[in-house]
Amino acid sequence: RFLLSGNLHGGSVVASYPYDDSPTHKPTGVYSKSADDEVFKYLAKAYASHHPIMRTGKPNCPGEEEETFQDGITNGAQWYDVEGGMQDYNYVWANCFEITLELSCCKYPPTSELTGTLSLRSLRRLLHCFPQVHIGVKGFVRDAVTGAGLENATIVVAGIAHNITAGKFGDYHRLLVPGTYNVTAVVMGYAPVTRENIEVKEGAATEVDFSLQPTVMPPALNVTQLTATPAPVSTVTPTPVQAEAPSPTSLHQPVQPVDFRHHHFSDMEIFLRRYANEYPNITRLYSVGKSVELRELYVMEISDNPGVHEAGEPEFKYIGNMHGNEVVGRELLLNLIEYLCKNFGTDPQVTDLVRSTRIHIMPSMNPDGYEKSQEGDRGGTVGRNNSNNYDLNRNFPDQFFHVTDPLQPETLAVMTWLKTYPFVLSANLHGGSLVVNYPFDDDEQGIAIYSKSPDDAVFQQLALSYSKENTKMYQGSPCKDMYPTEYFPHGITNGAQWYNVPGGMQDWNYLHTNCFEVTIELGCVKYPEAEELPKYWEQNHRSLLQFMKQVHRGVWGFVLDAMDGRGILNATISVADIDHPVTTYKDGDYWRLLVQGKYRITASARGYDPVTKTVEVGSKGGVQVNFTLSRTDIKVEKGKVPVLNTPDTSDPNEKEFETLIKDLSAENGLERLLLTSSGDVSPYRYRPYKDLSEFLRGLYLNYPHITNLTSLGQSVEFRQIWSLEISNKPNQSEPEEPKIRFVAGIHGNAPVGTELLLALAEFLCMNYKKNTAVTKLIDRTRIVIVPSLNPDGREIAQERGCTSKIGQTNAHGRDLDTDFTSNYSRYSGTREPETRAIIENLILKQDFSLSVALDGGSLLVTYPYDKPAQTVENKETLKHLASLYANNHPLMHLGQPGCPNKSDENIPGGVIRGSEWHSHLGSMKDFSVMFGHCPEITVYTSCCYFPSAGQLPGLWADHRKSLLSMLVEVHKGVHGFVQDKSGKAISKATIVLNEGLKVYTKEGGYFHVLLAPGLHNINAIADGYQEKHVKVFVRHDAPSSVFIVFDTENRIFGLPRELVVTVAGASMSALVLTACIIWCVCSIKSNRHKDGFHRLRQHHDDYEDEIRMMSTGSKKSLLSHEFQDETDTEEETLYSSKH
Repeated sequence: RFLLSGNLHGGSVVASYPYDDSPTHKPTGVYSKSADDEVFKYLAKAYASHHPIMRTGKPNCPGEEEETFQDGITNGAQWYDVEGGMQDYNYVWANCFEITLELSCCKYPPTSELTGTLSLRSLRRLLHCFPQVHIGVKGFVRDAVTGAGLENATIVVAGIAHNITAGKFGDYHRLLVPGTYNVTAVVMGYAPVTRENIEVKEGAATEVDFSLQPTVMPPALNVTQLTATPAPVSTVTPTPVQAEAPSPTSLHQPVQPVDFRHHHFSDMEIFLRRYANEYPNITRLYSVGKSVELRELYVMEISDNPGVHEAGEPEFKYIGNMHGNEVVGRELLLNLIEYLCKNFGTDPQVTDLVRSTRIHIMPSMNPDGYEKSQEGDRGGTVGRNNSNNYDLNRNFPDQFFHVTDPLQPETLAVMTWLKTYPFVLSANLHGGSLVVNYPFDDDEQGIAIYSKSPDDAVFQQLALSYSKENTKMYQGSPCKDMYPTEYFPHGITNGAQWYNVPGGMQDWNYLHTNCFEVTIELGCVKYPEAEELPKYWEQNHRSLLQFMKQVHRGVWGFVLDAMDGRGILNATISVADIDHPVTTYKDGDYWRLLVQGKYRITASARGYDPVTKTVEVGSKGGVQVNFTLSRTDIKVEKGKVPVLNTPDTSDPNEKEFETLIKDLSAENGLERLLLTSSGDVSPYRYRPYKDLSEFLRGLYLNYPHITNLTSLGQSVEFRQIWSLEISNKPNQSEPEEPKIRFVAGIHGNAPVGTELLLALAEFLCMNYKKNTAVTKLIDRTRIVIVPSLNPDGREIAQERGCTSKIGQTNAHGRDLDTDFTSNYSRYSGTREPETRAIIENLILKQDFSLSVALDGGSLLVTYPYDKPAQTVENKETLKHLASLYANNHPLMHLGQPGCPNKSDENIPGGVIRGSEWHSHLGSMKDFSVMFGHCPEITVYTSCCYFPSAGQLPGLWADHRKSLLSMLVEVHKGVHGFVQDKSGKAISKATIVLNEGLKVYTKEGGYFHVLLAPGLHNINAIADGYQEKHVKVFVRHDAPSSVFIVFDTENRIFGLPRELVVTVAGASMSALVLTACIIWCVCSIKSNRHKDGFHRLRQHHDDYEDEIRMMSTGSKKSLLSHEFQDETDTEEETLYSSKH
């Protein structure tokens, strides 16, 4: 509650105080005195006396030079009459004292005055007003018996006809000027108390507390309802509770509930708050959502460590009142809450159960229907359905039957709840019969026939554990007067065998979560008279406790990583011959309900070698079986590729940041960030182009050290396409920091994404240096936000146009998400200016690790590609990123967008490939992947393209966690550095991932790529170096680092050096051998010439001439020429010319 307020105006220099108008409404000159006139004058003077102009009483404003105000203050109506002024409203209706401060003759002074003495002086004077909020008298008004604060107690000051009221905790503060007063505290139902002669001095308020005696005393407390302090939380593995009934010979008698009545919603709400307040050590009251009529869907958690999932401790839930007119379950669960709270610490059975189990109790899933139902209803239907007239137990997605009814708020809330907690066992409490019904509830043929689940034996055991403790139920003939032929052996039945129920909640639990659920019909009468309720508790309370103990039956344990001993999230636990695997939770803990017997159980996880164990399950309690999995190819043997993991770092800052990423990736990590954040940035209106531009400039001017506002270009109609970067060094290059891009408004008729990104930007800026997690994320990330890519289309789009296409295209009528066609260099001249701007100045110019585009028209996420018949190289990673966004949204991951034009649409997990949902060419997403080498997902934020502004706060609440999860995820994947043996960084090296996706090293040899958790292959290639091949294991909650060192190139002409040398050597040898052979052959021929005839060399020239001359002569002419041998002896002459 506000205590003191100042309303800052312009147009004069004076402090004005109430009242602003008078009964006669005379334009001026009437002093309209309030009951606290002295206080108001005191407050006004506190400001005016420190103002150099105001305190003179002569503003000297142009045109009003003669206007004067004594001491620089004035009664509002005396100056001029203002009907409907805000300061009067504050005083009369809001406990708040407000004055109006006129700060300057000029209403809109030049900027030079704002940055000069005017702003500094005004700031100092405003600071002088702050201490006045502490004057007067203050204290608490409490109940004299209980000591509880009395909210809305009236504080009366004698002689002053203006009262104030106390706050939520009985706290009050009454502004008064120095003096002596008689003050009275008054509360209906209590005797008033007056404190006389209270002296109020200058400065801090005088503290006066009031203790009021109730005029009607409450009944005495039952001494048996005391609770013991719970034992400290143990760090050892919890011991399972034995699934046995309590000993009938026990001397201890537990405290039984006494609150037997029908609780309407307000009464139930008070009941739940009361027990949450009285037993804070073992309870936590929370809501999972709201009904159609906006009633909270409350859940009471009961545990020795409420609010925390303890590793190895199973979680259990009861749900009541799904059908509004079936009320016995609602009242039994309220009785159960009372019973568990009152007996914890004194009753061994209850204490063991609470310490070893995290229990969640939802008394009413259909509070709206309950309020319509009528006491005494035996078998009617009034109030059965919710306020939209849908049966909630026919509203869940079904395995055999397509449920066409839209998912109801209650259904969606419960589905989200079941996906949030690792429930192991559950029961849904109904009325109208007396039997335990187990899955399946329907079958393929849609007829009443036994529909057996893979865990049929387990379900029968669970059902019997309840019915055996209820004598009447176990007999099997529950409602003879209503259904004389109905018989259930041992009080249990298969759901579909009884009657076919498509869309039932218990089947959805079993098929879509790790939770086994049965439906318990508690009595033949749906809404019995209140006096009958104790009988229902007597019949069912042992069954309720015994059923809860079954959560500890079967096998439980942990699946751990052999390398670091950490738990493996989402590892699969499979039981041979039972086609129903379960998965591990965040600490690697799992629970698998089984009946007595021997089983072969296998634990497996992506990137790990599976492990199988044979397990013997007994008839009592559970068996702990832990699995330790080794990563695939974890050992580096000769000839094998090494597997690289995140190396230990000695840098404490790095370790601290890695811890932060892990914490934010854990369950409730982002919720904790949001809870500890400061400032409310919830959007409440749409901003047209001018307002958007001013908002972005405002962020830039107010946070200049972490923001940089630039224009990527202009639209067709010359509006700027703004880009806001948020980083600790927004104007510097930091290649080692991952970069993320958020883009909205590609379709102008879907502006929700624009407002979400503006809210995200403001949230980040406001929390910088205030929230540790946000500060570290900004310091380590380069965040680029493009809130409106199509500002022209946005300007003509119309609010509440849920299906309107007005504004979808740009001013040329072009859908921008079809304009990112082919390679930019070939068609850049024909692109739309908006497309060209983001391509040339963002997508291709800067290296991004992740891009998120926001659109409208449904509630889902798509991943590349949008064009048909395109192989997706990195599908697992792209789908992982899309799933991460959807899973952090309260509704998206359920896969039921529920849009009016496609009410039957079912998108598993809320994620689908773009071409399978809306196939088209030229999308930004496809271009980003193919040419920008950046993974991009498209988020469709709501079914309505342009919902009313009133829906924006809810949309922000739904999407903010998902948007922040992207900032966390961009730090995961693989971070790497590439260099040679000399330590030289190698930029522009090619990194090939899983033999498909390619990225390139940046300046300094750095690269970063997002990958789905698991084992991945990396090939590093650079000119002049040997190719490197490694494997890296990527975790879901931490980044992985690789350090690649290239060896000098060992290839010649693309062939291994050894092969080239060998071939070259062989070739040389062959050449030498060939030369030798030729020489030998030539030598032999030369020797033969020496033994024969040849021309005489000394007459060479003449001979040649003669030959040429005689070449046409007869052969005989040659015989007349002389030939000589080259020997020196005449004896060897064989022929000579005749003489």
